[in-house]
Amino acid sequence: MKKQKTYGYELVMDLYECDLEVISSRKKLQEFVDTLCKLIKMKKFGKTLIPYFGNNAAYTKGFSLVQLIETSSITGHFSELWKTAYINVFSCLPYDQALAKKFTREFFKAKRMKARFLVR
Repeated sequence: MKKQKTYGYELVMDLYECDLEVISSRKKLQEFVDTLCKLIKMKKFGKTLIPYFGNNAAYTKGFSLVQLIETSSITGHFSELWKTAYINVFSCLPYDQALAKKFTREFFKAKRMKARFLVR
């Protein structure tokens, strides 16, 4: 059996104590996606989806975002109650994960962040 090559790279970020004004603003979330794609040199595929939902439980209420990119996707889920953000950047092409982490933490003004990088 032939050894499988790397399919892609996924950066999983959990951000805590984020700025509520940022995570609760559709305009700011769009700015985040647009800027991140430019920084890590990813080409967006289609429009960004940024629905507000999750009203059945206080901790799930907030925005989510999905941005397809030509090599995969960027997703995010935001809890206004907990002031948290959960961001995934998955791409079949390599990208600067350190730059993505730094920008994401600074953009959401997170006081703490846990990040994991997966080679898939």
